[in-house]
Amino acid sequence: MAREMDYGAFMEKFTLQPLPSTTENLALNNLTFTVKDIFDVDGYVTGFGNPDWARTHSAATSTAPSVLALLAEGATCVGKTVMDEMAYSINGENVHYGTPTNPRAPDRVPGGSSSGSAVSVGATLVDFSLGTDTGGSVRVPASYCGILGFRPSHGLVPTTGVIPMAQSFDTVGWFARDPLILNRIGQVLLQLPHVDPVTPTNIIIAEDCFKLLSIPSDRVTKVLIKSIDKIFGGHIVNYASIGDYVESKVPSLKRFMVKGVESQEYSIESLTALSSAMRSLQRYEFKNNHGEWVSTVKPDLGPGISERVWEALQSTDENIDACHPVKNELRSALTALLGDYGILVIPSVPGPPPKLKTEPSTLETFRARAFSLLSIAGVSGFCQVSIPLGMYDNLPVSVSLLGKHGSDGFLLNVVETIYGTLKEHVEIAENLSY
Repeated sequence: MAREMDYGAFMEKFTLQPLPSTTENLALNNLTFTVKDIFDVDGYVTGFGNPDWARTHSAATSTAPSVLALLAEGATCVGKTVMDEMAYSINGENVHYGTPTNPRAPDRVPGGSSSGSAVSVGATLVDFSLGTDTGGSVRVPASYCGILGFRPSHGLVPTTGVIPMAQSFDTVGWFARDPLILNRIGQVLLQLPHVDPVTPTNIIIAEDCFKLLSIPSDRVTKVLIKSIDKIFGGHIVNYASIGDYVESKVPSLKRFMVKGVESQEYSIESLTALSSAMRSLQRYEFKNNHGEWVSTVKPDLGPGISERVWEALQSTDENIDACHPVKNELRSALTALLGDYGILVIPSVPGPPPKLKTEPSTLETFRARAFSLLSIAGVSGFCQVSIPLGMYDNLPVSVSLLGKHGSDGFLLNVVETIYGTLKEHVEIAENLSY
C-alpha cells in the first residue's frame, strides 16, 4: 500500500535537512526534493538502478555537490528515486525495483532513465527533483509525466559525485511543476546572477521535426505560436527545416549517413545520422566507464537494457574520432542559426508514452525518431526545456525549446514568462478538436 501511495517512485526514503545558514531569504526555502539513485549521498550506496551494482559497491563517503547546493539554499531532500538500470533506457521500466507509476497515464511508461524523479514531481510528492540527462533521461520522463524538465548546457553543472554514463553528453537536470521553481533551481545549480528577462529575437519552428509527431502537430505548434504572439509578437516566429540545415552545415556527419535505405516511415536523414554519431560515442564511453565491471560481475539486466549494455561492450573505436568534429560543427552551426537570444522549437518526443511492457522490437521506429530529436541538444550541448501542453486523447503532450550553449538563464526566464499564457491556450485547445 505504501508503494502505491508513493507511486513506486522511491528507492529509499530519508531526510537531509537544509544546511545551516545565516541568510533568511534562501532561494529554495521550505521546498522538498528527491534525487535519482545515481547521485552520491553520504552514507548511502548509490545503486545505479541495479541490485548487482548496489551489492558490489560501498556506501558513498560524500554527497554530490549539486545536492549540497540545493540543501544550502534551504531545500530538504526526502529520498532517492528509482531509475532505469545503468541509465541505459528512456522507457522508465525496472524489472528489479518495479516501474514507477506515471501519474498522468498509469497504463503507460513514465519515461527514463530518471523515472522516479519525474514521477515524484508529477504525483506532487515533492516540489522538484534531480535527474540526469545523457541521451534524454530528463526530457523524456518530463514529457511523459506532464511536467517541466530542464537539461542544462553541457558542462555547466558539475557532475562530481554522479555515476558517469557517457561524459561527452552527461548533464545534471531537474524537474518541477512550477516554472518559477524550475528557474530558481537553475539559478542555484548554474550559479546565475539575477538578470531581467530578455525578449527572444527569433523563435524558429523546426517544421520537419514536427512531421515526426504521431499526433496532429497543430495541437502543439498552435498553442505555442498563439502564446508567443500574445507576449512577444508573432513577427519573431520563423520556420526552418533543421534536417536540411544540419546536413549542409555539418560536413563531418557524412561519415554517419546511411544511403539507399528506403523506409516507409518518415525520417530526417541528417538527424538519424546525428543520433548514430551520438550513440556510437555514448557506447564507447559507457564501455570505458563500466565495461570491466559488467564483464566481471555479469549483472542481471532487464530486457532491452541487457542487449544495449552488451552491444556497448562489443563496440570498437571505429568512427569515434569523427564524433568530435560533428559535435563542434553542430554547435557552431546552431549557434549561428539562433544567435544569442534565439530559440529552436521541436517536439520533446515523437508521441505519447508507450504502453507498459511493450515489446522492445515494436518500439524501434519510435526510439529512432525520439533519438533524432533528442540528439540535437545532446550533440550540440545546447540547453533544452520540455514544457507540458496538457492532454491529447487523454495522454500528455509537450513541446521543447532549445537555446544556445550558455543561454540557460535566458531560456529559463522565457519559460517563466510564457508559462501562464501557454496554460490558457492549452485549456482552449483541450476543449477544441484539432
